[in-house]
Amino acid sequence: MRLSRYFMPTLREAPSDAQIVSHQLMLRAGMIRQEAAGIYAWLPLGLKVLKKIEQVVREEMDRAGAIEVLMPTLQLADLWRESGRYDDYGEEMLRIKDRHERDLLYGPTAEEVITDIFRAYIKSYKDLPKNLYNIQWKFRDERRPRFGVMRGREFLMKDAYSFDIDEAAARRAYNRMFCAYLNVYARLGLKAIPVRADTGPIGGDLSHEFIILADTGESQVFAHRDLVEMGAPGPDIDWDGDLEPLVQQRTRLYAASDEMHDQARFETEAPEDKRMTARGIEVGHIFYFGEKYSRPMNAKVAGPDGAERFVHMGSYGVGVSRLVGAIIEASHDEAGIVWPDSVAPFGAAVVNLRPGEVAVDAVAEQAYGALQAAGKEPLLDDRDERPGAKFASLDLVGVPWQLIVGPKGVAEGVVEIKRRATGERQTLPLDAALKAITA
Repeated sequence: MRLSRYFMPTLREAPSDAQIVSHQLMLRAGMIRQEAAGIYAWLPLGLKVLKKIEQVVREEMDRAGAIEVLMPTLQLADLWRESGRYDDYGEEMLRIKDRHERDLLYGPTAEEVITDIFRAYIKSYKDLPKNLYNIQWKFRDERRPRFGVMRGREFLMKDAYSFDIDEAAARRAYNRMFCAYLNVYARLGLKAIPVRADTGPIGGDLSHEFIILADTGESQVFAHRDLVEMGAPGPDIDWDGDLEPLVQQRTRLYAASDEMHDQARFETEAPEDKRMTARGIEVGHIFYFGEKYSRPMNAKVAGPDGAERFVHMGSYGVGVSRLVGAIIEASHDEAGIVWPDSVAPFGAAVVNLRPGEVAVDAVAEQAYGALQAAGKEPLLDDRDERPGAKFASLDLVGVPWQLIVGPKGVAEGVVEIKRRATGERQTLPLDAALKAITA
């Protein structure tokens, strides 16, 4: 992509109502534009990052055996009346009537819809287990939407739903999602801590939140340091085997957010040199809730003995759009965003310091073509701007590598490369520079 033709409306200063770093930087980098309170248009740069995060989530869900569907944003109120949640959910639900006076709602979550789909087609235990997931826009009418995409009213969410014959099988499904979530966050360059959580309006008796560490996080986290340093299970685990030891390895160590924290337990279970306190941001929540939805909605299957029984369910949510903001909160500096390579909107930027000068243009084009061929999704900064302005805008939007082509370097047969995350600069021949970026 040539920056002279791209749509990237950057700002020098963030609007005064942007209170947190991610909101400020997303607005300044031209990633989003507010259309109404808590509702944003995703501009090209922001959309590229959003889609990359979505794809990482999709790949890890597929790897763990979940199957993708796409559910509607508008849902029938009658389904929510079946489950008993329609009147209980509260003012966060946006209720709508269509031209036929049917009651609809803009889905804040999708337990009822997916249960309705399941009960229409699955009748036997032989067709279990099933885990169906959906990446779709949701709406919750927050009383005070703020902090940009971190707490918007409209948001992109991955929600998965497992269906199993009994509690033991349901807990195996829960463990698969537990491990898959840790892998998602690791691929996004994040340190995630699973903490036991309140089940809230979703219901159930087993739940974990996944909190990533960020100095600007919304909640306080208390954890055993070994848990933070443990890392993700990785992609090569036996997804059909017993994952309970991996889960237990992580859940037996103390970890709690401030709302669930017990200081006495913390001091008992974690030695003083292993106690860690930090700020964190919730980016995922998983639940096992048994028959909470299958029983009122009559979602049954025939068991091995021929008798019908209610399926056991769990749900598993990842805030995809929230993760964009959360990554920025965890990875930025005074110059702007520092993207992990896995989700950066462009893998590298070729900075032409003298557009229109034949020799400089030729080297810049050569570098741009080579990076394209290597799959680095390069951005060619061919704008007629001062070098300082170019560097500032590329630092702001967080492109991981800059390959800088100027007349002096071209005359000497070299270019300069800069690594955004570290600020390290090297002067190298073009081939060596390309090799360093594409390694």
